[in-house]
Amino acid sequence: MKKFLVHSVVAFALVFAVSVPILADTIRLKDGSVIRGQIVSFKNEQFTILVGSGARGRKSRITVYMEDVDSIDFDASGNTSGPAEDNSSSQPAYQPPYQQPTNQPTNQPPYQQPANQPSNQPSYQPPPTNTSGRGPVPVPIQINVRVHADNASNGWTNSGFVVRRGQRIRITASGRVSLGKDRNGADRWSTPDGVANTPNTPFDRDKLMSRERTGALIAVIGDDNDDFILIGRDHDFVAQRDGVLFLGINEGNLSDNSGTFDVVIVAEASGPR
Repeated sequence: MKKFLVHSVVAFALVFAVSVPILADTIRLKDGSVIRGQIVSFKNEQFTILVGSGARGRKSRITVYMEDVDSIDFDASGNTSGPAEDNSSSQPAYQPPYQQPTNQPTNQPPYQQPANQPSNQPSYQPPPTNTSGRGPVPVPIQINVRVHADNASNGWTNSGFVVRRGQRIRITASGRVSLGKDRNGADRWSTPDGVANTPNTPFDRDKLMSRERTGALIAVIGDDNDDFILIGRDHDFVAQRDGVLFLGINEGNLSDNSGTFDVVIVAEASGPR
């Protein structure tokens, strides 16, 4: 795939992407994340990307800054629901303008203080070198989200975070939500761990994870995926696929629910593939 290293290709990329809606664009960020969707606009140095096909209401728009983009590949296959994959294409790919690496060697010799230089004149000191043989320690990514218990967006809260397969993620949650009223008219409240069934709250056959507690916090990666993950109050797991992380409540009928869980997502920083 031919790649252009000039800034003007941004305008061409946006015209091409918006005018041909069947294309699935693969956006690779400098932190190693990959977003697969359709670029729908470019404004104020920001790309707006439509992700997902809307399965189970899990459709989202993601905004990324141009300076965070490593490259954009245009794929004529039209598949926007699967994980991002490397593929060849005849369409050009966007890359930000070339910048000379900070550690690029130069032909100029290091500065040396002349013999007659006054003693109070600062002299050149070379930068310290890393003798440990290790690079900088990646900083974990942290996202705070409020997960709604009602049926807005078909019961799913978009975290706005694109997960990479193999990435380790920890999610913690707090608060309580209302699950409506039981048969006796009493309020039913749930923590992120969910509530146990009682004689006044019959078994919920429509909840997504039938063997788990009603009202528990759950998650899923991608809009086309039904491999739900029980989160509860605290859960640590490794992502099995690429995709946007969605959060929801394990209950069949969400129409009489209210309230939110306060959720913290901490993910290890992803490096290049």
